[in-house]
Amino acid sequence: IRVRWLEMWAVFTFCAFSLVSAQYQPNWNSIDKRPLPPWYDDAKFGIFLHWGVFSVPSFGSEWFWWEWQGAKSQPYVEFMEKNYRPGFQYADFAPMFKAELYDPDQWADLFKAAGAKYIVLTSKHHEGWTNWPSSASWNWNAVDSGPHRDILGDLANSIRNRTDIRFGLYHSLFEWFNPLYLQDKANGFKTNDYVVDVALVELDEIIKEYKPEVLWSDGDWEAPDSYWNSTGFLAWLYNDSPVKETVVTNDRWGKGSSCHHGGYYTCSDRYNPGKVQNHKWENAMTIDRKSWGYRRDAVLSDYLNITELLFQLVSTVSCGGNLLMNVGPTADGRIMPVFEERLTQVGGWLQINGESIYSTMPWRVQNDSATQSVWYTQSKMKPSTVYAIVLAWPQGGQLHLDAPHTSSNTSVSMLGYGKKVNWSHNQGAGLTVMLNEIPVTSLPSKWAWVIALQNVD
Repeated sequence: IRVRWLEMWAVFTFCAFSLVSAQYQPNWNSIDKRPLPPWYDDAKFGIFLHWGVFSVPSFGSEWFWWEWQGAKSQPYVEFMEKNYRPGFQYADFAPMFKAELYDPDQWADLFKAAGAKYIVLTSKHHEGWTNWPSSASWNWNAVDSGPHRDILGDLANSIRNRTDIRFGLYHSLFEWFNPLYLQDKANGFKTNDYVVDVALVELDEIIKEYKPEVLWSDGDWEAPDSYWNSTGFLAWLYNDSPVKETVVTNDRWGKGSSCHHGGYYTCSDRYNPGKVQNHKWENAMTIDRKSWGYRRDAVLSDYLNITELLFQLVSTVSCGGNLLMNVGPTADGRIMPVFEERLTQVGGWLQINGESIYSTMPWRVQNDSATQSVWYTQSKMKPSTVYAIVLAWPQGGQLHLDAPHTSSNTSVSMLGYGKKVNWSHNQGAGLTVMLNEIPVTSLPSKWAWVIALQNVD
């Protein structure tokens, strides 16, 4: 008994010392004061990956299990009755999640070619399946079943060995059908057995083992942050974890926390407010308009085209946000050609025009009043440079801009075009750029063009 007491005293003394010396305390007033590591705002563009057992049925969306057996949505029920034997359970999909064609090196090379500066992989979605061998998810993880490999760890290694991309992880706090969670929920979240035995164990594992520099939390909305012990976990993450200096987190840490607490704000899926916010934010969106996970029932028109994707990227960055663009890999481990094409198109555009996106900040105007297809950014490194990003070719080839105020020192150029670009000062305010004088064969991009404006107000 005495030995046990001495052990408890030592733990208490350590915890008390840590609390006193900690920079961040386990409350929102303290947590919300943590500055966002600067790399994140400079990065601007990341890739999201939703991959799990839901990739096997690949029908409807990644919420397949809930739609089938929770909401009992008719299209999902009929899909199962038509295609699978009576008595088939969702767990029976797990052995089919083989990832036999998964090549994490190939994925890493694709993400690099896409111009991404960070990636976020689902470590666990609401189905509870973990893509690493979690001790809290026995026989419901990628090593014990399905691929029989640590598919999360393999991608982390490839990303770090082959690129300078920051590696991040998505983690769902809740699980639809976990008995411990359902019991806590039935108790009005006055008990927290699920949090202690599952959620916090998983978070501890992924932080210590894989050291993600983005932790994208989700599945929080049914319970208050006190149930999840969110502020306690975040205080540890920011004070003592192996990624305390560089990790960024989002705002999904409990009912009511979204758009109010945490790191950067996501507010809602596909959040793109169209104006500058007073807090750093992210537009997490999908190439597939209807689903985050891969689905076989998609048709071509369901996928955003490159023009639509560039609008999302440019309008987001112009207003101070980051864009996290999602693709859904297949159960056998492939990123489908339609996703690959879109990503490489974005990457090709960024290779030419990246200086108007990376390490930029919002200018005094975001969207030009004369030409609505023009969005502005400003260079952090060269504040005298403002970028006018033209998403649609102007009628007649003359680009009218109202926002910039020119001077005798103003100069105008197009990124990727090595020759002089003529322009004239507009009577009253603004300028007109003579894009019609540039030969079509000399245009550096097919979809959007960036006019660099030096010394404008």
